[in-house]
Amino acid sequence: MLRPTALLMLALCCTSVLADPPPEPKVERSVAEDDQVRIEELKVRGETKQVTVKHKKSGAPDYEIVVNDAGRESAGGTGTGLPKSGSGTRVWRVLRF
Repeated sequence: MLRPTALLMLALCCTSVLADPPPEPKVERSVAEDDQVRIEELKVRGETKQVTVKHKKSGAPDYEIVVNDAGRESAGGTGTGLPKSGSGTRVWRVLRF
């Protein structure tokens, strides 16, 4: 009687190990451009993670927009020193490695 119970427990343990892994997150890259700028946007699971603005004709440097994560903001602010708003903050890269 002990043996069928042990086999049942072993079968239950093996099925949980062999279960399918969680699906990969949906990643979307979109590009919008006109004759002056190119805007590249990266979304993961429908949430914007990165926005990059590149100028085509002018000598202005490219910049990123740091998107505020609305789900992680506290009542007092973002905790990153960045202002609390829905639009994000512009960031210019000074050095590249």
